[in-house]
Amino acid sequence: MPSSISQALAAATETLRKSGIAEPQRDAKSLLAFAIGKDLTFLFAHSDYQLSTREEDSFAEILARRAGREPLQYIKGKTEFFGLEFFVSPDVLIPRPETELLVEAAIEILHEKPKARFCEIGIGSGCISISILHTLNNVNSVGLDISETALAIARRNAVHHQIADSLELRMSNVFDRLRKGEKFDLILANPPYVPLIDFEGLQAEVRDYEPRIALTDESDGLSIIARIISESPRFMNSNAFLLMEIGFNQSSKALEMLSESVWESCNFLPDLQGIPRLLRVKLR
Repeated sequence: MPSSISQALAAATETLRKSGIAEPQRDAKSLLAFAIGKDLTFLFAHSDYQLSTREEDSFAEILARRAGREPLQYIKGKTEFFGLEFFVSPDVLIPRPETELLVEAAIEILHEKPKARFCEIGIGSGCISISILHTLNNVNSVGLDISETALAIARRNAVHHQIADSLELRMSNVFDRLRKGEKFDLILANPPYVPLIDFEGLQAEVRDYEPRIALTDESDGLSIIARIISESPRFMNSNAFLLMEIGFNQSSKALEMLSESVWESCNFLPDLQGIPRLLRVKLR
């Protein structure tokens, strides 16, 4: 006998709860709405709606994936960031709310610079660069990533948000594919900063599904940060800025990497938990 929406939600919530999902009822509703092609309002208003066999099968399939700790965003193939919708897959990191701080700081810097040009290291889904380009006019950028599949997703998102003409994508290990003499008003990055010693302790959704190469440098979490700080100046215009997301307890180490003869006006912006999350520093 087919299940109603209320019956399906009750059973799914219990399945997800037993699987250790933090918010099982919320995820069950989101998955069911996705499976039957309706919104959450429909679920609330039609709790006695009887699922078809096809809808039940579709829901069972994606519920099993979520019970196996696959992130909801990968199951749905998209997520929201900075008020925009982005396509995502296991080839790219899932955008985090705290990374919106990086976008806001970049917009603050770039909006005062006519025809500004910026570069993002490790562009992933493109959510950071595309959010900036979607907000500002007369700005263009170069996005670098070591992963060809990540670049394909960034390109898809750029086309989706109609900013592809302002974003040049290149496959590159950090700065390797930048040309000699190429200069930017801003360089930004959300590098792999999770120390290897902490990797196994990450949430299962992150550790088992998100791209490892985008999470950890397989070392102390500081090697890519150090490389970006060291190599950025030769690709920066005078008075340009470096913005970089960093991990918990990394602000003091990052500060030690910044030579006072090269950099000035350094500060660390906190995230919503008060953790120093974003390095903001200006080239002398």
